[in-house]
Amino acid sequence: MNVFIYSLSLLTICFTLIPLIKHEYWIFRVFDYPRLQKLVLTAICFALLLGYFDRSVIFDWIALTVIMINGIYLSSQIMPFTPLAKKQVLYAKGNIQEQSVSLMVSNVYQDNKNTAGCLGEITRADPDVVLLLETNKRWDLETRSLSQEYPYHVRVPLENTYGMLLYSKLPLSATKIGYLVEKDIPSIHCVLTLRSGLEVQLYAVHPTPPVPNENPRSTERDKELLLIADLAKRSSRPVIVIGDLNDVAWSYTTELFLKMSGLLDPRRGRGFYNTFHAHYPFLRFPLDHAFFSTDFKLRELKRLSNFNSDHFPIFIKIQYEAKASEQQEALIPDAEDIQEATEKKQEPTEI
Repeated sequence: MNVFIYSLSLLTICFTLIPLIKHEYWIFRVFDYPRLQKLVLTAICFALLLGYFDRSVIFDWIALTVIMINGIYLSSQIMPFTPLAKKQVLYAKGNIQEQSVSLMVSNVYQDNKNTAGCLGEITRADPDVVLLLETNKRWDLETRSLSQEYPYHVRVPLENTYGMLLYSKLPLSATKIGYLVEKDIPSIHCVLTLRSGLEVQLYAVHPTPPVPNENPRSTERDKELLLIADLAKRSSRPVIVIGDLNDVAWSYTTELFLKMSGLLDPRRGRGFYNTFHAHYPFLRFPLDHAFFSTDFKLRELKRLSNFNSDHFPIFIKIQYEAKASEQQEALIPDAEDIQEATEKKQEPTEI
């Protein structure tokens, strides 16, 4: 039994250590995702070690100490995404509809046939902006009825699971479809005009994940996110970035994106709001995001109901406040972050 417990504890520690190796190959990056799961596994190992603990066996002392350190480390990594931590985004005071915008992000799962369920969820949430991901021509045709309530739209249906449909009740202008890194992976860039007349720069993204059957490395994903970060940082307007980033909120690459863009993550200090995988409760991660500049404060953040997709939709409502940037702080990159971001953007990719 001790051999089993030692082996399980060693495996758990390896799962924790692997992501510390900042290599872009998928096997290193995929272990960024299950941080909470690793903590649960660590707790199980700790309980087993205590249950079979023998004071006279030195390996029991070593294993118990190391697994305890592992648990403390993982807890410290998870803490920023719990209500126990400081909120990076403050709640808005008052309800100024003219300065507010609500957004719904949903990866619909391309093979999902329940378009009626999707449309029903949009009707119930009633967002100002809807971003549907993994949308092909069938999804495009079957959701055209949205045009009645959402007269402004940018549609990029594709059959490769990276199609995007952006619908808005608010005016969209300066629309551009970008292929920043890969020739078949689009992003949508446009200016969204709030009811007050304020212009907001909006980016909708869905980079490829680091998985063997798509991209064995995270190079393309990281590069696209950092290029978007550069655009966000240089924008003279307030900025919103939405989409399925195929990266968890706590990974070092998402943190690097936040540092380089100067954007905020409303999950920090609130919770995980896991969106994937909708069908496996123990294997859920926050992959669908809405980040925004320090000009905005939060009014509402919630996960919506699933309609047979492998992702839950995410809903967020934010409000522009002139003095918000004086009350909220973005993460600041250091010299090492800047160097790493520069190197990632220079990595050769297929375009």
